[in-house]
Amino acid sequence: MGLFDSIPTHMDYQGQKLSEQLFQVLAVTFGVIGFIVGYMFQQMSYMMYILAAGCALGCLLTLPPWPMYRRNPIKWQKPQPEMESSQSQQQQQKGSKKKQK
Repeated sequence: MGLFDSIPTHMDYQGQKLSEQLFQVLAVTFGVIGFIVGYMFQQMSYMMYILAAGCALGCLLTLPPWPMYRRNPIKWQKPQPEMESSQSQQQQQKGSKKKQK
């Protein structure tokens, strides 16, 4: 399991956007090229092969979390220290007394 733990599996939000845009451009481009080639040769199978090649290329470029999709990591806030339950109860009581006034 140590091998799989060392492989990065995350993608940041900007990387997800880039990946989606890249896949859409590839799908449309290969679809148009496939349609034109299929129309020229009057072979629907040519169109389907070109479209399948575009889908395979798109999957290869967009599904793995390549480093270009991990350039903008999320900056998380630091965790706040937890208060003990007795302190939080005291603060709640003080807050309710202020509301009553």
